Amino acid sequence: MRILLTNDDGIHALGLCALYEALREEHEVHVVAPEAERSAVGHAITLADPLRARPIKRNGRPFGWAVSGTPADCVKLAVHELLPGPPDLVLSGINLGANVGINVLYSGTVSAATEAAILGLRAAAFSLDTYQDPDFCFAARFAADLVHWITVLPGPGAFALNVNIPALPPNRIRGLRLTRQGTARFVERFDRRTDPRGNVYYWQAGETLAETEPEDVDSRALRDGYISITPLQFELTHHAFLSMMQIPDYTW
Repeated sequence: MRILLTNDDGIHALGLCALYEALREEHEVHVVAPEAERSAVGHAITLADPLRARPIKRNGRPFGWAVSGTPADCVKLAVHELLPGPPDLVLSGINLGANVGINVLYSGTVSAATEAAILGLRAAAFSLDTYQDPDFCFAARFAADLVHWITVLPGPGAFALNVNIPALPPNRIRGLRLTRQGTARFVERFDRRTDPRGNVYYWQAGETLAETEPEDVDSRALRDGYISITPLQFELTHHAFLSMMQIPDYTW
C-alpha cells in the first residue's frame, strides 16, 4: 500500500520517525513534512510565497521531503507533485500532545488529514496525550495495525479520522472508543515578560478544560484511559441553527 506520512511537528520529529519505522517494511511509505515545526497553524496554506521542497536523508538513507510550508501544503504538494502516484492512505503524526475538543480546529496535524479528505483520500491523524518524555513505540505500532482497519471501513470513499492515544503503558489502556468531537476549549493565559532590551512580549500558555464532557466525547475518553477515534468532516454548516433562521426583511 502507498502511504503518505506528514505532521506538524516537523520532518525530524520523533513521532513521525516512529510511525515511519512501524510502516516502512510492509508498505510503500513516502514522507512529506514541514521543514520546521508548524504546530497550531490550522488549515493554513501558502499562497503569497513559493513552496520549496528539499530531499532529506536519515541515517545516510533517503527519508522524505522537507517542505517550507504548512501541513496542508505538504499534502497538496505531495499528491500533485512529489509522489509517483496517488497515495492509498494519508497518515499525520504522531503528534506530541492530544488534539481534542476545540483544539482540533487549530491543529496542523488534524488539518493535514482533513486536507487529504478534501482531495478524496482516506486519512487519519494520530496524537499522543503527553508533552514530556514521549514513548511513541505503542502509538506507532497501534497506528500501523489500524491501517488495515481504515482501508476496509465502509462508508464514504474519503474521510479523516482523529485518533488520540493515552500516554500510558499498553496494559493500562482500557480499550477503544468511537467518539464525537467535544467542545472543551483551550483556556488561554499570557505570561508577560521583558526581553534584555526592555521590550515587553507575551508567551501564550493555558490548558484545555474538559472535566464536564460526557463519555462519548474525545477528551473524556482520553482522560478515562481509552484510545479515542473520531470521524471528522470539513463541512462546518450549523444545520440545526440554519433550519431555525429566517430571511431578514431587507431591500436594496
